[in-house]
Amino acid sequence: MLDFLNSINPLLVNFILVVLFSFSIGMERRKQYEKEARRQIFGTDRTFTLIGILGFLLLMADTQTKIPYLIGMLIITIFIGIFYISKVFKEQNYGLTSVILCLITYGFPLFLHTTTLWLSLLLFVVVLILSDVKKTLQNISTKIQGDEFLTLAKFIIIIGIILPILPKENIHSFIPVSPYKIWLAIVVVSAISYISYLLQRYVFHKSGILLTAILGGLYSSTASTIILSKKSKNDDDNPKTYAGAILITIAMMYLRVFIFLIIFNTDMVRFTFPYFACLFLISLLVGILFYRANKIEHTKEDSENTLKDENPLEFKVSIIFAGLYVLFSIVTNFVLTHYGENGLSALSIIVGVTDITPFLLNLFQGHYNVGSSIIAIATFQALVSNNILKTIYSQILGGHKTKKEVLKAFSIVIIANILVIIALYILR
Repeated sequence: MLDFLNSINPLLVNFILVVLFSFSIGMERRKQYEKEARRQIFGTDRTFTLIGILGFLLLMADTQTKIPYLIGMLIITIFIGIFYISKVFKEQNYGLTSVILCLITYGFPLFLHTTTLWLSLLLFVVVLILSDVKKTLQNISTKIQGDEFLTLAKFIIIIGIILPILPKENIHSFIPVSPYKIWLAIVVVSAISYISYLLQRYVFHKSGILLTAILGGLYSSTASTIILSKKSKNDDDNPKTYAGAILITIAMMYLRVFIFLIIFNTDMVRFTFPYFACLFLISLLVGILFYRANKIEHTKEDSENTLKDENPLEFKVSIIFAGLYVLFSIVTNFVLTHYGENGLSALSIIVGVTDITPFLLNLFQGHYNVGSSIIAIATFQALVSNNILKTIYSQILGGHKTKKEVLKAFSIVIIANILVIIALYILR
């Protein structure tokens, strides 16, 4: 089969792709014209297919100078200009979609000839999607607030401007971390939070408690636990639903930490995978079982996302995170120097009552001369300590019935986490 595929002439493959691309664009245009009941149309499936074939033929006529192809482009552009002017006078419609799609269709053979196949296929897919999601894009644009573009600009500044220019040398002997690694940690955390934020705010705006728990857990499991616990006070007749949702945020926390591990310490991925997979699955299954025990129909207010007003890319948040990262780097280095691995173990339990992300990223980036088993133990101790803190939050803020269900659910996960820690101590 492989020999057969390799024997196919690349020109034939390119020609077939040109025909498929052009025909698909034409079919999409036909569908749009029928929806809008347009009288003045440029062309549909047959016209666009012929334009694509024309571009392919003229390009093959002289692939070196491309003069025939460029002359054809000039002629096509003149015809498109005549059509567009006529459409504007007759319909007062200034839309350029058909014109641009026609030019892309004619240009596709050249793009296919001069670039890689995967990039041409990517263009194929992107153009088809964009040409077919007009209504969806209009709906999204009406929901986007003005500050979202500023948020996107901040993200680009964080990842594309600040990160590359930072020095990669350690700050000091007692701060075994470089400005580059500090900001890289901020970039990774911000990227995961930003994606979750966008999904919550625009894709799953009315997602309900379950999906909110999943996305909120990736964003911030502590914040999601607090908000879901507060909501349970107003809906205490469905305690298992909120208990299950809170446990699902914990499952997402384990997934989030494991993603950090994949990015920053690939050497530990295989070693810790069984433990993370076990805790993730236990948290997820317990959460789903509790959630389905008395699943409720949510009102519009209940289905609003928990973190919709939180902006994950505020520079002050980044500065605070960087400060915590440096602080934990100093403290961890001091503890390891003076108290060794036992001191790190104790520190990981204490850190669990704070923001554990800067501490864990410090460990994962390999600044310290400690073994993988010690890092794993410290990680899971910090996680179990943080889960105990979330349990306390739920008991303080949750509804009366919900408190009991959350305590049951959390007890299962915390016991499982402790068993993982015991196993790591035994096996180290």
